[in-house]
Formats: sequence, C-alpha cells, structure tokens
Amino acid sequence: RKGGVSKPPYESFNLGRSGPEPWADKFENYTIAAGIFRAGPEDLVLGYQTHTANIRVVTEGDRGKGTVRDRDYTDVDGLVTNVAGLILLTQHADCTPVFLVDPVHKAVAAVHSGWRGTIRRIVRNALETMHAAFGTDPGDILAAIGPVIGGDCYEIGPEVADAFREAFGGQTCEERQFLRPGAGDRSFLDLTRVNTFILTEAGVPEEKITVTDLCTHCHPDLFYSHRAAKGKPHGNCAALIEICG
Repeated sequence: RKGGVSKPPYESFNLGRSGPEPWADKFENYTIAAGIFRAGPEDLVLGYQTHTANIRVVTEGDRGKGTVRDRDYTDVDGLVTNVAGLILLTQHADCTPVFLVDPVHKAVAAVHSGWRGTIRRIVRNALETMHAAFGTDPGDILAAIGPVIGGDCYEIGPEVADAFREAFGGQTCEERQFLRPGAGDRSFLDLTRVNTFILTEAGVPEEKITVTDLCTHCHPDLFYSHRAAKGKPHGNCAALIEICG
C-alpha cells in the first residue's frame, strides 16, 4: 500500500477500482503501477471482481479495460492471457492472490480467490481455462500465492466452515489444517493451505508452488486489510503479471 498518491484513509497506493476516492488519484496509482513494467495504464486489464469462480481469456482487444476504457464484462475474478505486453491486474484486501505461469506455451494468469472463490476452486478453473485456450499442462505450471490473511487471523463462522468441509471433506480439512478451532463455534481458515491443495489436486507439482508468509492482517502498514480496517474505508492492493515481449 506504499508508494502511491492516495490520501487518507486510502493512503497511499490504492489500486482498487471502486470506492469514493477521486478517480484522478486512482488513475495516477495505475500509472505508477504500470510504470513498474515500463508500460502505461492503457496496457492494464482489470477484472470485475464479485467473488465468483469465473475466468476471462484476455485478448489484445481488452487492452486498457478498467483504466482508459470501460469494461464490457462483469463477474470476472480471474484473468488469463498469452498476449505479451498486457498486464493482468486483480485486487485484494485479505483475499488470496494467485499467479500462474505456463513457460511452455507462454501464458499467465492472475486470480482473486476469496473464500467463496476458493470453495469453488477458482484456481482450478483458471488452469482448465488455460488448458482449453492455450494447451497448458498443469505439470508445467509455476504458481505463486501472494500476501493473504493468514490462518492464525482469519476467523470464520460455522456456516463457512461447514461449507469447506462439504467441498473438500471433513477429514481433508482437519488433516491438512485448512480449519483449526477458534473461539466457541468459530474456526480459523487457512486460505493459503487450501489453494495450495487445489493447485496440487489439479496437477501442479508442489515444488513449483511458491508461498509467501506475509499476512495482510498482521501488516496493515504494508497491505490493505478488510479485517484490520474493522469497517473503516480502505483501499485495495493489486496483483499484477505480464508476459514480457
């Protein structure tokens, strides 16, 4: 969340698309982010995140959508492309950012996986979309899971915990420590562990998955965190990935 121009309470590198912050400040942040890639905001493509498991294949015709052009799609939480020079961008404020790279077919993905997307196995959907569009073999994939709220901080209610047990099996949830006991009838959910499992279940070798140990909730000075904000306005971090031309 550092290095941008956003004013309090969004300081300073808010890359969220929605919210009341002036568009000029957001656009300047997109310009700074694209500059890291030696590109401009017209080279970015943004998702339209609504906690779905939907994936969009991004083409040259999508260049600039969400920054200099309107998005003509909704309900997109994962982006995949094989077009060099397009920068895929997803937004996060505790949810899991997942990067996928296919070095064989030169294709990439950026995925926003909150608990709803995780329970629907959105990263598996991304892999299946890459296979259908580009011929991707999961065994070739290099994957990375970015900063996300950690399993020691993400406390959930019994309805969500039961949904994960139904989706992945109660024994799997306990053995792989997806869920751990919280206060009363609540549980702690480890999104990193679940998404790692989904990747390996889909055929990505575990040794090709890189995981950060940075918790967004524990580091609100570095990352925007919905839980840490406790209902106050906050911005969004972004996960960005590009195929270099």
